[in-house]
Amino acid sequence: MDLAIPPPKRDPQRQRSMRKGMYILPSLFTTGNIAAGFYAIMQIMHATSTEFYHLDYAAKAIGFAVLFDGLDGRIARMTGTSSDFGKELDSLADVITFGVAPAMLAWAWGFNLMPSVLPTGSINIKLTQLGSIACFLFLMAGASRLARFNITTNPQPSNPGRPGKKYFVGMPIPAGAGVIAAVVHFEGGDPVQSWYTALTWLAMVVAVGYLMVSTWRFYSFKDIDFRSRHPFRVIILLAALVAGIWVFSGPVLFGVALLYMFSGVLWRLQWIFRRHGDPPPPSYKQASQTS
Repeated sequence: MDLAIPPPKRDPQRQRSMRKGMYILPSLFTTGNIAAGFYAIMQIMHATSTEFYHLDYAAKAIGFAVLFDGLDGRIARMTGTSSDFGKELDSLADVITFGVAPAMLAWAWGFNLMPSVLPTGSINIKLTQLGSIACFLFLMAGASRLARFNITTNPQPSNPGRPGKKYFVGMPIPAGAGVIAAVVHFEGGDPVQSWYTALTWLAMVVAVGYLMVSTWRFYSFKDIDFRSRHPFRVIILLAALVAGIWVFSGPVLFGVALLYMFSGVLWRLQWIFRRHGDPPPPSYKQASQTS
């Protein structure tokens, strides 16, 4: 006589405990994000004109924070552990790590530690002051970008094309911070040495801040599904990217950051030319005459 073995009983309390533990996992990556931002700020404070390598350490910390920020959101979506607390904590972490830290890094590297290259000391002071204003605008743009993202339920780019989760409305603040960090890391933390380079850097910081508060579209990478049947292309590309960063971190990260930044600009220009190239729709009077 065969006896069916009953399935093991599930402990509801244990399942609830495991479920609560899963909510901690994304928050751990967010905590790593905050820790990286705090470390970057400390390194910036220790940087001098002779010990500028601290700026490179700060740029690397911001780079790791970008990785942590991407992982916490993806893990939360994959495990179904998204929560209001996690979203608020992530926003606060982004203000610190991708707002305050890169703004201080941009100011220290491009203006504060720049040697006195002009004969008039007052001009150097004015240039440093203009740089501080530009970096503050970058910080405010990043904070405004996060505030708009938190209150927008269905963001739609002004040049939609294919609206939805595939695109961000405006350049995300981790990408903006990544541009600042990538440029500093590409130079090894060596501060700006000329006034015209400082002016170029000032314009770039302001431009990145504008892209964050714009309504231009930037690719979000959220439609990449690692659980699909054929993720080989994505895996190969990621492996090649990781290998390139491991061997040539400065040039590769510099190229990736600028390519992502200019991708939004190119999409915007493409949309403008396409809109002006299309014939205008017929007016109501013309439509009634032809009917």
